[in-house]
Amino acid sequence: MSTFLQVKPVLILFLRIVAWLPLPLLHFLGALLGLVSLMRPRHRRGIAENLRQAGLYTPGLLLRTAMELGKGLLELPAVWLRPLHRATGLVREVRGWEHVQAARHAGKGLIVLGPHLGCLELAGLYLAERLPITALYRRPRQAWAHNLMRAGRNRGLAKMVEPNLGGVRALVTALKRNEAAWVLPDQKANQGEGEWAPMFGRWAYMPTLLYRLAGKTGAKPLLFYCKRLSWGRGYRLVIEPLPDFPAQTEAAMRLVNHALEESVRRLPEQYSWNYRLHRTKRKQTPPAAPAQ
Repeated sequence: MSTFLQVKPVLILFLRIVAWLPLPLLHFLGALLGLVSLMRPRHRRGIAENLRQAGLYTPGLLLRTAMELGKGLLELPAVWLRPLHRATGLVREVRGWEHVQAARHAGKGLIVLGPHLGCLELAGLYLAERLPITALYRRPRQAWAHNLMRAGRNRGLAKMVEPNLGGVRALVTALKRNEAAWVLPDQKANQGEGEWAPMFGRWAYMPTLLYRLAGKTGAKPLLFYCKRLSWGRGYRLVIEPLPDFPAQTEAAMRLVNHALEESVRRLPEQYSWNYRLHRTKRKQTPPAAPAQ
């Protein structure tokens, strides 16, 4: 936790107080915060647009999505600042752990796909408490946020690495050691690091790293997410297997994105619909054909 001590003392104190509030209270306050956030027109329009594109929009789902986004914000101090066993103890149920055991038994490691669904951070910590896991992370602009993130994530058997060539090599090494490598499957890729793939009815420029890792190591891909239970009762960790990836990257991306969409449609209010996955930059031109 030494890196976190660099954060301003007043902010440390405030976040530690928030971290120890009961989870039902945190989620109640977070839901209120989420509803207030809808007063920002750009934020509200962004969520509504993504929901409409996915064919899921209703006024009620818009409200529930905002509430869950607020919960996700206020639960972070509890996940990052409570002792590891206290944080992971919020996971009340696990479904699919046998898939982790099978992947480890195969001896080629496992690629953990952690989408922006439910409590993403807690899913990673739960796994890091039980087996070595290496994950790429993007450094926040603010130094205090970077220190907080590293302090919260670098626990148990977790290892955070920068998203560069050295970080990719660390992921490959982890898989060759029959460990886990954490990859975000539904994020926007940097120029030259991805390909276009359909996601919720639109083209998205998405990273190809996980497909290269699977092809190079033969590691088993598994989908992880932590569902928030109602009334602050905790979380359910869900682990879903994926079919072996086709040799062609395009086909593999369609397979993974379809699996992601199916998981999100089962729990739509807990997906980060505010994330700008489909935003394009000046040099990025999506295919002319409609996304299917």
